Amino acid sequence: MLLDMNATPDPRTGPNLFFASDHRRCDELWTKVEAAADTADVGAAALAFSVFDAAMRQHLGLEEEILFPALEDATGMRMGPTQVMRMEHQQMRGVLDAMARAIQGGDVDGLLDHGDTLMMLTQQHNVKEEGILYPMAERAFAGPAWGELAEKIARQYVG
Repeated sequence: MLLDMNATPDPRTGPNLFFASDHRRCDELWTKVEAAADTADVGAAALAFSVFDAAMRQHLGLEEEILFPALEDATGMRMGPTQVMRMEHQQMRGVLDAMARAIQGGDVDGLLDHGDTLMMLTQQHNVKEEGILYPMAERAFAGPAWGELAEKIARQYVG
């Protein structure tokens, strides 16, 4: 699933605004999963989850494939905050996998239970990214440096 520029912020706005806004987009998609699950319609919950899952994995990919390597190159830090974020991403992917198994088995309650775990992980993770990593990226990629990364995000994920 490619980024829909009508639904997500423009990467040209800078790393902090772009990625923090994408966090909010994923949060909003989770509320749609919860709303669909509340109706006990497994099909609707599965559809909402598939959109949420794709958005989450896309966000993690944007960071891991574009932002983190560029930040590591710019700062020379390879075992710092980006390494911690990657480990947390792996945890989140594991929970997303458990959520997928639950909904594939028609277990809406299991989906929501795992979703609660994911939301706790994600909220703690986002505080670190938005408070430490994205401001670091803002400093590292002032001016044209971010423009080049924004274009890479647009080419790779927008098409």
